[in-house]
Amino acid sequence: MGRRALQITTAVLALVPIVTGVITMLGVSDPLYASAGVPALPVLDSNLRFFGGVWLGLGLSLLWLTPRIESQTVLFRVVWGAIFLGGVGRLLSILLVGSPPIPFVGFTALELIGAPLFVYWQHRVAATARP
Repeated sequence: MGRRALQITTAVLALVPIVTGVITMLGVSDPLYASAGVPALPVLDSNLRFFGGVWLGLGLSLLWLTPRIESQTVLFRVVWGAIFLGGVGRLLSILLVGSPPIPFVGFTALELIGAPLFVYWQHRVAATARP
């Protein structure tokens, strides 16, 4: 799995936080939260919109670094590190509050298992690109 495959995979995966980040910026009016009947509490709405903005920013960062993926090691690791920490938060929620719908359990696995694998993959691509 070389540079091109990592670029394509990263660009495709970047679309997830970009799209869902924009949707989450709707706050409790986001279709996911609205359908769950989440109350329109100002602090909850504010935090959801903030999270949506940060999530959108992570996706845009991934998209931005994709053309130079072999030389953007620090940013790549920071973004995937943040995603990994988000997975830790989801895992804590599962353990302390209960299991969310199945897709969110899958997201947790991607965040906790996939993040380190992507960092390793990028490390291999970067090492190969060095003269």
